[in-house]
Amino acid sequence: MKTVSAADLISGKVKPTGTSEWVLVSQEMINTFADATHDHQFIHVDEERAKAETPFGGTIAHGFLTLSLLSGFVVEALPRVSEARMGINYGFEKIRFLMPVNSGKRVRGHFKLMECNERKPGEILSKYEVSVEIEGSDKPALIAEWLGLTLLNS
Repeated sequence: MKTVSAADLISGKVKPTGTSEWVLVSQEMINTFADATHDHQFIHVDEERAKAETPFGGTIAHGFLTLSLLSGFVVEALPRVSEARMGINYGFEKIRFLMPVNSGKRVRGHFKLMECNERKPGEILSKYEVSVEIEGSDKPALIAEWLGLTLLNS
C-alpha cells in the first residue's frame, strides 16, 4: 500500500488522486441494502415492475448504496497517511446524484484532493472531489465533495 506523509499533504507538496477497481452492483447487493435500510421501493427490488413502469429498463441501486461504496473505493484508490492512527468520515459539502446505477452495472470511484489543512495538532481535515463512474456511461452516478478527518499518532 502506498503512503504519503502528513507534512506533504498539509504543505500541498502532494495532492493525491486515484481510481478504485470496478465493483459489480448486483441485484443481490441492492436487495441486501434495501433490507438494511428498510427502503423496498419497487424501483430497487421488483425487477418486473421496474422494467414495466420506469424509464430505467429495470431495477436501479439506491443512491445511498452508490454513495456508501465510496468507503471501500477510497481505501483502494488513495495512499494511506503514514502517521495515521485512524481515518474518520467527517461528512460531505455537497452530493449530487446524476445518473441511476442499473442492476448488473459496474461502478468505480475517482478521487482528487481539493484541500488539506491541519485542523489542530494531530488532526488533518481533507476535502476530496469524488465521483462514481458507471461503466459505459458518459455521466457519473454521483459527484460529491467528501471531508475526511485523519487522526495522527501522538
